[in-house]
Amino acid sequence: MIKSILRLIFAGIMNYFQTLRIVFMGTPEFAVASLEALVKAKCNIVGVITAPDKPAGRGMKMTESAVKKYAVRHHLKVLQPEKLKNLEFLEELRSLNADLQIVVAFRMLPESVWNMPPLGTINLHGSLLPQYRGAAPINWAVINGEKETGVTTFKLKHEIDTGNILLQESFPIDENETAGEVHDKMKEIGARVLVETLKGIADGTLEEKKQTTDDGPQSSIVSGQSSSLKHAPKIFTETCNIDWRRSIDEIQNLIRGLSPFPGAFTELGDKTIKIFRSEKELSLPTSKPGRWESDGKTYLKFAAKDGYILLKDIQLEGKKRMLIEDFLRGYRFG
Repeated sequence: MIKSILRLIFAGIMNYFQTLRIVFMGTPEFAVASLEALVKAKCNIVGVITAPDKPAGRGMKMTESAVKKYAVRHHLKVLQPEKLKNLEFLEELRSLNADLQIVVAFRMLPESVWNMPPLGTINLHGSLLPQYRGAAPINWAVINGEKETGVTTFKLKHEIDTGNILLQESFPIDENETAGEVHDKMKEIGARVLVETLKGIADGTLEEKKQTTDDGPQSSIVSGQSSSLKHAPKIFTETCNIDWRRSIDEIQNLIRGLSPFPGAFTELGDKTIKIFRSEKELSLPTSKPGRWESDGKTYLKFAAKDGYILLKDIQLEGKKRMLIEDFLRGYRFG
């Protein structure tokens, strides 16, 4: 009898979970993992909002976002507004009668959008909030040499990345992992946490936890460890230019944190060279920081403050990306 009642309760919860009217907002490949997880969980996706098609490549061919491609393949309704405050778009969005909106790797939303559904709007963020609020949380966590990061689902509000936390999950960052590798792990973990978040909302077990918004000591729900608040602003070109006066640990972390995109760079002769992978060499430099040394066959390294950075995977301006041995076979130093 008790088992039968529990089955009925569970069935009722799952029915509610799968009948929630959801609008999904996202653009890049990172967001596709979340959308796919929702579809596989049989969520009721009534609309997908993504970026307009844009010209790309040498032929400037009109290209669809990764999210649009997935949505079209699965026969989901797609909206691609140029401006989110456009009255026609707002009317069409309202007509979807969503109970809840989900945002994964999308642009900033005006209040007229995020405050529209009765259950609000949930965002999946690539850090353990309140740490690394901002546009590039994965990059900055690696650049800063963090040993751990994670994902957070939270409710959107006025201030960016400050809404009430719903769920968090942490995972380690290996000392040799690049931002791209962390990104690939995170999109799968985030997709699962997002589904768990929706199930928690459906069964009423989730308790929202308020974030503190000042720059005093902060702690995440997952780790419980207190630390100063670290930010994750947009990456600019000057961030990517390697300062060889820094330590090899700092430079190695910068290279990892910007790989594969946008890529840390320096100058080799009169050309710019991007570095995607490197290794540290703990030996006292005989050259000034920024000077390179090479045997012309097996290694190319740059002197830093306290050692050398050995280049392993690079791209010279105007050339394709290649391993250092392949590069050295065809390059002639001036």
